[in-house]
Amino acid sequence: MGTRADELFDYVQERCLWQFHSRTWDREQNIAGIIAKAQDLLAGREPAAETPAERCFVADAKVMVADFRSRFPWIREAPEAEISEALNGLRDRLVDLTIARSRNHELTHTLY
Repeated sequence: MGTRADELFDYVQERCLWQFHSRTWDREQNIAGIIAKAQDLLAGREPAAETPAERCFVADAKVMVADFRSRFPWIREAPEAEISEALNGLRDRLVDLTIARSRNHELTHTLY
């Protein structure tokens, strides 16, 4: 499954900027929110969009999911558990790269 998460990760790194917010908590919320909304969309569920943040997550997830479906044919036929595993792997890699291993000290700077 790692290769499927890798495919999704490569796409997100090439095409999306939403994982690069200026604070650690912003990045965590954005990554988790968009991945969760994408998971709902790929499972055929209507994601909640009650707050402005949720509406933003849904908007970004819709674009990403449409591209996933057109670029990765396996995602249209994969069972929900397999898609969930790939998206969880994507989320974990994004958090690792953009937060845990980030050298950007502004992410946690108290005065910025």
